[in-house]
Amino acid sequence: MLTGEEYLASLNDGRATFFEGEEVKNIPEHPVMGTAARLTAATYDRFHNPEPGAVNLLMTPPRSPGDLRDLIPVLSEADIVTRVTFGSLMALLTAADRLAEAGAGHVDAILAYHEQAKKADVRITECITDAKGDRARPPQKQTDPDAYVHVVDRSDEGVVIRGAKLHITGASYGHDLMVMPTKRMGAEAGEYSIACAVPVNASGVSIINSSYAPRGEDVRHFPHTSHDHMPDGFVVFDDVFVPRERVFLDGDPQYAAVFAHSLGLWERIGGVSQMTRNAELLVGFAHLIADANGLLGVAHIKDKLAEMIIHATMLRAGLEAALHNAVVTPQGFVHPNELYTNAAKYQGAANYSLMVRHLHDIAGGSLLTAPTIGDLENPQTGDYVRKYMQGRPGVPAENRLKVFHAIRDHTADAYGGWHAATNVLSGGGLYAQRSVASNHFDVEAAREMALADAGIESWTA
Repeated sequence: MLTGEEYLASLNDGRATFFEGEEVKNIPEHPVMGTAARLTAATYDRFHNPEPGAVNLLMTPPRSPGDLRDLIPVLSEADIVTRVTFGSLMALLTAADRLAEAGAGHVDAILAYHEQAKKADVRITECITDAKGDRARPPQKQTDPDAYVHVVDRSDEGVVIRGAKLHITGASYGHDLMVMPTKRMGAEAGEYSIACAVPVNASGVSIINSSYAPRGEDVRHFPHTSHDHMPDGFVVFDDVFVPRERVFLDGDPQYAAVFAHSLGLWERIGGVSQMTRNAELLVGFAHLIADANGLLGVAHIKDKLAEMIIHATMLRAGLEAALHNAVVTPQGFVHPNELYTNAAKYQGAANYSLMVRHLHDIAGGSLLTAPTIGDLENPQTGDYVRKYMQGRPGVPAENRLKVFHAIRDHTADAYGGWHAATNVLSGGGLYAQRSVASNHFDVEAAREMALADAGIESWTA
């Protein structure tokens, strides 16, 4: 297993990564990207075991619903790159199980890669969303064939791929990029039916990063994102060679959806876990600021808090249902129930903006305009800040100020916008969750129940 320092050293391996127009030669020392690197390093140290042959708990697939239930809260406390690594490996194992049932190939390559990744203690990021070009056209009919990642050459040794993957959280912070088809592929899209693991420092890979991280010198105004942020990568594959042992799907469009759906499932259960934690955090913020404002007893504040509590509770219930009804595959691995996972993810994403609206309505305009901690400490302004930021007696003005900062940082600044969009778009978007949930709901049982209740023996003549 790697230590945090060994992980940080491993990032300086010649990878081509860029940030705001400049190439980053040393990620750990970069003023913005270095913070995210140290966040991932901290998870390495947290789970490090120096015993020979030890394997990170978060690289180990659960073998029972109980194992999965125990693992989810541990994952939620890890950095996002480690969480994505777990989801990527589990998506591969889920896909391998489904490929084995279909009698398809590549299963051995998947299982071998999983073992190698565990032993090397690498971090993996998911590359699924293509540039897509003209969305009305399938991959093979695009004006630019590179709009979707595709194979441009094959040999016994491996394949060469070209294209780009967008919205890749933490792309510069892993060791491997897990490339998978973005969706179900038609019969003519064989060249676009590619799944493989690409080293981040492979020749032809370039990563262009963007970030919601704060840029101010005094980061105390950003109590969350000053220490917890992760850039997103725009990943380019410019004729990248991938060895055959790292190829998990090649030219079999009938199995493309297996990878897309497997990855979507694990992305969504991770999303539900984070949504649940975040919903409960928003309730905490709302209650604290209502208390500081002296408004806990006001009827409309109590109503909004109740809605936020119900939302958080229903998300928690959906997460529990997905874990309690987890499925044990023939290979002995476990994956969460798809119906409850997708229903909960949809519910969380569809209602997030309303919960934030409630929080903002409870908090008031100071969530945007509250002075900084520097203003509080300045002898020329500090007394004014304490005097006029005071809410109800008993709650220090400084505490009220800090809660306003936290609410703004989480919901009304760069991270708030990022979070609002990713809540809807991550894991395939609302349409995908509606579709999968509908496909896994037992409509026939519901129809039979309705027919019996209506006293109808036969629906058709």
